[in-house]
Amino acid sequence: MFIILKSKKNVFIQVRNLVKIVLLLAIGLLIIAGLISLVYKPTYSVTLNGEFVGYTTNKSKLQKRINEYLDNGDNDNTAFVDIDVLPEYSLCLLKKEVETNDDEIFNKIKSQGTTYYEYYAIVLDDEEKYYVSKKEEAESIIDKLKEKKSSNIDKIAYTQVHSTELKDFTEQDKVVTALYKKKQTVYGTGKSAGGATITYSRPDLGIAFTNPTSGTISSRFGLRSRGTHTGLDICGPTGTPIRAAASGTVSYVNYSNVSYGNCVKISHGNGVETLYAHMSNIYVTEGQYVGMGELIGTMGSTGNSTGPHLHLEIRSNGSALNPEYYIY
Repeated sequence: MFIILKSKKNVFIQVRNLVKIVLLLAIGLLIIAGLISLVYKPTYSVTLNGEFVGYTTNKSKLQKRINEYLDNGDNDNTAFVDIDVLPEYSLCLLKKEVETNDDEIFNKIKSQGTTYYEYYAIVLDDEEKYYVSKKEEAESIIDKLKEKKSSNIDKIAYTQVHSTELKDFTEQDKVVTALYKKKQTVYGTGKSAGGATITYSRPDLGIAFTNPTSGTISSRFGLRSRGTHTGLDICGPTGTPIRAAASGTVSYVNYSNVSYGNCVKISHGNGVETLYAHMSNIYVTEGQYVGMGELIGTMGSTGNSTGPHLHLEIRSNGSALNPEYYIY
């Protein structure tokens, strides 16, 4: 009986000693880990195609950022980004004073990729003429040309483009204006000062116009005793607002006391332009884009004028057209 008790006591002592050793080892390991943590931090070494590119502390976050770039790129028209080799990660301990460089790693990986873009080309006679961002824009352009019964609609289409080159996109209205074609139709006839017959025509310009100012028509387009009047005169008080009759780019601004006086020209594309003369104030500059109805100046009596009014012209490829065919 004594021997059994002694044996149990020895086992208890051995177990106790073993527990002490394990506790000492655990404490030692904790102390070592604490010391290491004061100097080092767990980090991932990143290599690309066998080349070291940097360190990151969060490989999941970095890889998620890379995956999102591969799917979406940096542009709304990105179809996808192709990268041959993805980064590899190796866990390591890095001294705390050494900085990680996730942005540099990401940019390095980006530089290895090829971006493929997706957009749409507007095609005329099988030649790509203009580019738009979305399919809906291309369809809208075709629909507008059909509504306007453009004579060349059978030659116009759109096609999807996948390319590593991103083209410049053109606004829908500008594409419609540039592509629209319609035969000129006869509107009426008149007599010149010498008695010869003059044929007036009203080409469909494919542009929507609005009245540029308020007032009373004081002189109409056409032949008169002292020559041909190439525009329409609308009289009103000095300072009456003058607005763009259609959207376009200001192509000419002139301050003068002769002929047209203070004058502005706006180009609407496809050879169409409007001219505004005898203005008292001009609020636009050459090269500026203006929308339909945007304020461009005020009515005045500068230049060859007998009183405050707006002299308005509509021109197509240099030929003056009767503004009353399109406005007023």
